[in-house]
Parts: sequence; C-alpha cells; structure tokens
Amino acid sequence: MLNLRNYISYYKFNKTIGVYTIHFVIHFIEFIFNLVNTIMKINKNYYKKKTISLLFFFLAIWLHGNAEGKDSSSFTFSGYVDAYYAHYSDSMPINTQSKFADVCARNNTFGLNIFQLSCQYNSNKLRAIATLHFGDIPLNAGSSTYNTNTSSSFNYIQEANIGFKVNKYIWIDAGFFKTHIGTESLLPKENICNSVSVITFYEPWFQSGVKISYAPNEQLFFCIHLINGYNTFVETNKKKNFGITATYALGTKGSIGYFNIIGDETPDSINTTKSHIRFLNNFVFNYQLTKELKMVLGFDYVSQQNSSLTNANEAAVIYSGIATFKYQLQPKMAIYARYEIYNDASGMLSGVIHDIKNTSTGYKLNGFTGGIEYKPTDNSYVRLESRYLIMDDSQKIFSTDSKATNIRTEWMIMPELHFNKIYLLI
Repeated sequence: MLNLRNYISYYKFNKTIGVYTIHFVIHFIEFIFNLVNTIMKINKNYYKKKTISLLFFFLAIWLHGNAEGKDSSSFTFSGYVDAYYAHYSDSMPINTQSKFADVCARNNTFGLNIFQLSCQYNSNKLRAIATLHFGDIPLNAGSSTYNTNTSSSFNYIQEANIGFKVNKYIWIDAGFFKTHIGTESLLPKENICNSVSVITFYEPWFQSGVKISYAPNEQLFFCIHLINGYNTFVETNKKKNFGITATYALGTKGSIGYFNIIGDETPDSINTTKSHIRFLNNFVFNYQLTKELKMVLGFDYVSQQNSSLTNANEAAVIYSGIATFKYQLQPKMAIYARYEIYNDASGMLSGVIHDIKNTSTGYKLNGFTGGIEYKPTDNSYVRLESRYLIMDDSQKIFSTDSKATNIRTEWMIMPELHFNKIYLLI
C-alpha cells in the first residue's frame, strides 16, 4: 500500500487547519491510489507510476500554497455515479455498443454509464484538475469513424491540466481537456437529456494542448485552443488543430456561444497532395424562458475540403440542429423533450454506407426524445427516457425481429448521484 506520510514528515505546518486538511488529503490520496491500482491490474506498473506522479503533483501544489501563505487556495474533491438500464428495438449482440450511443449504450443490460473521481485545486494564481473515469461513457465516447481517442494509456483519464493566471483577465492552461465543442456535454448530469444527439456523438469529446482564455467582464468570455487533433489526446499526424470559444452571458437567464475547431486529420501515411481541412462550427443558445421553462438550441455546420462523395474535388458538408426544452412541473419533478436533425450526405463523420439502392451515402436522420426527471435530493436524480430515431427511407441500418428497418426506438432509466466537497487551505 502507498504510504505518503513518510514523504511529508519533514514538512512543518504552522496553521491548525493545515494539519487536519493534510491528514484528510493523505487518506483521500491513498484511497484513490488503491482504487485505481485495483482497477488497472493489467498494466499495474505503468499506471502506478502515472498515478503517483499525478498525486504528488497535486500535493506539491498544496504545499506550495501553504508555504507562501499569501494566496488563498482550496481543494475540491468530487464524485459522480450514473447507472442505467436500456432497451433498443435494434437487435444487437449482447454487450455491444448500440449505434450512435455513448450513454446507455448496451441493449437489455444493467450498466454503468460513468463512475468518476475528481481532484481540483484553485487559488488566485494557479489552478489544476485531474479526473479519472470508468464505465461505458469513457469506453464508448469517441468511437465513431473519425474519433481517435483510443490510446490505452489514457482510457481512464477524462481531464488533467494545470493553468496559471497571467493577469486580471487572462489564464493559460495546458494538458488534457474535455472538448470545448458541443451543445451537449460529455456528462449526462450536465445535459437536459441523458442520451446525446447524433451530432454530439460525432463531435469531439476530448482534446489535449494549450488554451489561452480572456474574460474582460462577467458577460464576455473568449478562448483560443491549440490542440493535437480531433477528439484525441494522442497526436495522429504532424498537423495541429486550432479552435475558438466565444460566449456572451444574457444576464442570469442564459447565454449565446460560438465554438469552432479547424484542422486536417489526414494520416501522414496517406500520400496525397490534397488537403482535407475540416472546419466545424457550433452555435449554442440557451435561455430560461420562464421560471419553469428552459430552452437550449444548437446548430452545427461542418465542412471538409476535397471530401464530397459526388465530386472528390469539392467539400463535404454536414448540417445538424438540436432543440431541447425542459419544463419544471414542481421543485423535484420535470419533463423534457428534444428534436434533432443530422445530415452527413458524404459520410464525413458517420462513415460511408450503401443504402438499399446500393448508393454510397452518409447518415441522414431525424430524432425525437422525451423524458421525465425526478430529483429526490439536489445532488441526485432518476430519469426515465424514450427516444425515436428515423433514418432516411433508403437507410435501413437497424434490425427488428430480423427485418431491416430505418427506425429505432429506445427506452432507458438512469439513477444518478454526485457530490462536491471543498476544503479551504488558507
């Protein structure tokens, strides 16, 4: 068992709160290490080194903040569990991922969407976060044709980054991040619906690199991202991707945002003189229409050079839209609904298929989702949800009772619990 007490016995605390806090931190770190070490037996030595390095990194930050005694700081420990049972009308082999599904992905199965533990450090001049996650979401997220976050070295890392404050308005952060793209988030608890729309499935989930953020006031926020690639921690070619975040808060009721990512994901192994620069644009508008009614709208437009199925010298195009509404019936009960449309005629992200007319094409579909949410406590909920997907008439990619069909229905129930605990260090 890891024993961190031997490594910090030399450190003398002159603050009473520091003594109690460091004892808690040590016990928590030991718990996390032993948990991760148990889960990752397959590559024990590798993960042990990575985990120890990560934990000592946060401990060093803690000690640094206490030693200076000039900068108020805190640790936040958080946990999150989301389980499910799902049924799909599409016949799939046992324990295989259903199409377009990162959340509640396995048919007729009790499963775990996600179990995650996070440790976050914040001070006036420095911030850092590390999150480990396990379950179907980390295994399935980014499993589409062009998503490449498949390095076994980082399967269990959701994010791990550190940032420092340049001045009153600017921060610079570097490391592994959750994506800045998307109307919907990676985590169900951050979305109105539990399932994610098809465009969200094909958008990036993860990224690694550096970002520079600028917040001149409480309303405006800008960020520039320089990252390895599209939905990957590990670089896949010699080219980098570039992205922008721009949001404007509409008082306390909502916000509007524009997000993009541009880059060329063509592998270096492919010998071509043509560029395939992909430009993803994501527009988001969310607003609290009334005390009870919330609305989230999203629109995506994606283009990629020299990728059209009908003309290889023209750009392929994707357009997609999402409209989600949530109505609060009472403090603990709400209903919600979502409409989605997705058109990827050249199979840029969905991949190319042959329809019943033997025509090469990409996915084109509409979808409707509805559900009810019950919150027994502020940090938990249970959702019962149904979804109805309709592909183009000629795209019969599903199978029900051994018959090809272009329609799939989904039913799922999801209990969830999360917590955050903040410990002030100074």
